[in-house]
Amino acid sequence: MSSPWWREAVVYQVYVRSFADGDGDGVGDLAGITSRLTHLSDLGVDALWLTPFYTSPQHDHGYDVADYRDVDPLFGSLADAEKLLARAHELGLRVIVDLVPNHTSSEHAWFRAALAAGPGSPERARYLFRDGRGPDGAEPPNNWRSVFGGPAWTRVADGQWYLHLFDSSQPDLDWRNPEVGDLFEEVLRFWLDRGVDGFRVDVAHGLFKEESLRDQERDDTRADTSGAQAADDSMVERTELDEPMWDQPEVHGVYRRWHDVLAEYDGDRMLVAEAWTQTAESMARFVRADEMHQAFNFSWLLADWSARAFADVVTESLAALTAVSAAPTWVLSNHDVVRHPTRYGGGPTGLARARAATVAMLGLPGSAYVYQGEELGLEQVDVAPEHRQDPAWLRTRGAERPDVGRDGCRVPLPWSGTAPPYGFGPGDGQPWLPQPADWAALSVEAQTGTDGSTLELYRTALAARREHALGQGDEVEVLDAGDDVLVYVRGTLTVVLNAGDDAVELPAGEVVLASGELVDGRLPPDTAVWLAATAR
Repeated sequence: MSSPWWREAVVYQVYVRSFADGDGDGVGDLAGITSRLTHLSDLGVDALWLTPFYTSPQHDHGYDVADYRDVDPLFGSLADAEKLLARAHELGLRVIVDLVPNHTSSEHAWFRAALAAGPGSPERARYLFRDGRGPDGAEPPNNWRSVFGGPAWTRVADGQWYLHLFDSSQPDLDWRNPEVGDLFEEVLRFWLDRGVDGFRVDVAHGLFKEESLRDQERDDTRADTSGAQAADDSMVERTELDEPMWDQPEVHGVYRRWHDVLAEYDGDRMLVAEAWTQTAESMARFVRADEMHQAFNFSWLLADWSARAFADVVTESLAALTAVSAAPTWVLSNHDVVRHPTRYGGGPTGLARARAATVAMLGLPGSAYVYQGEELGLEQVDVAPEHRQDPAWLRTRGAERPDVGRDGCRVPLPWSGTAPPYGFGPGDGQPWLPQPADWAALSVEAQTGTDGSTLELYRTALAARREHALGQGDEVEVLDAGDDVLVYVRGTLTVVLNAGDDAVELPAGEVVLASGELVDGRLPPDTAVWLAATAR
């Protein structure tokens, strides 16, 4: 019996607004994605994950959903979604769509009805409305903070408050109300019937809150780490925090129900959780046999540039997931965090380290998730304040954290040409976020066929993965090579990453992939290599 397709897939994340523009309005759309799908098949990925394209006022760029069963006109139509699905399947690509169950848009019909109906109504019971504290109810119901800054509560005209762990335009649903669960089962079936292959579940750990909505016990001398989704806040250690708003046990019943729904459909449909949990063990609870199929493993993304740290990530992640017989996932960048070449120091050093980390990651068992543009070696862009559009920054305009903001990893891709918009769409106008003037050498056109380019490295690495890594089994032996060198063995494959300052000798084996040039047969700093066992 063959393994499910997702178990060792490479999944490419498409940030819809920034991938490709089909109609020339400066914003990426479904038609643009469809026109560029051969880039993904040529790259060698197995699937694409689409960020939200549903009807939305776009306060959080689609993560504020007003209608889960339609396409926002900004991105096209339902017919365009069906064309994209059909073309992807023709090319052998699976399609995962984003699902946002923690909150709706404030413009969702349910929330508009809740505001109109008033306190105590069934309509308000779909959300977390509460009376305020203090003699006149003028204080928020508790001390929770929004991930995007400021209080997590907003007061409405009749005096009640509603909870929003993100922007005030994103009211949290009350998952203890059975109507909420029924709505999302209908949404799942709507898209499954149209052929989607899986769902990436946004804020999968956040649906249920402690029923009492008690105050959070927090140390105000530390960063508020409930905002792991928001840019640099994702880099903060979250172990042993008091988090009554996250990772409550009741959430697992939701995913058991969804697991049963997907099991009714053929084709190994799947669920992958975005769950910023505190430990590898808590992450693994989302992928028990009757729940999610995968969960994003952010441990490597959170780790510093350190061979010892990477070794610990591999060992601890595999141990936690083996305990529940689940396949691991690996990810280095996404639309919520600083791109990893920049995290690793930026410039030539940061890019070399990013290439090395990617090569090392791709040799591991399980699935790898690649964020659009990392195959081009794109760094984080320093977006000027007047161009910023991320609510994580706009809510306080940087007053709480001037460095917060995710716009810099969301700048539209360069496809061709020597100046913006680099073929992003028809016409010469700048896209929704301005592109740097020095990106000409990073475009898909410029890197295609260029020896040593990051794009060609990704193409080579993904081909090598299919030839040398798939089928090597799930057992990984991490060898003790000191603090500066990561070495692991998987079947007949040995992977070495040099995070130190000096070149190192390589173990025996045939070099089948390297992130950079070797020097006299030695592995330079900030470089990784795959070695295949030679026949005796």
